[in-house]
Amino acid sequence: MSYTLTLNTFEDASKAERHAAEQRFRHALEASLGSASLVLPTYKAYLQIVGTYGEAPDLDTLPSAACEVLEQWQAAENAAMTAAFGPHRYMGEARFEFGL
Repeated sequence: MSYTLTLNTFEDASKAERHAAEQRFRHALEASLGSASLVLPTYKAYLQIVGTYGEAPDLDTLPSAACEVLEQWQAAENAAMTAAFGPHRYMGEARFEFGL
């Protein structure tokens, strides 16, 4: 399965800077999840969990498989954001948008 990834930011960034950030994000996300083929199914499962239980569910009430997926996605996304922008970036500055 393939996916698209687009950086949306309010800051001025060149096309090359955006592309480089997108690539760093993509590589870190794929490495954290284990392979590129796991990104889309994990992301879809994450969206389903968040849609059912909310953005910050009580982990004790989640089924163990849902808890594992939620934690995997959040850890991978955090690693990817750090790879794309560094450890000291502010969370409101930019977002990555996934295309299915």
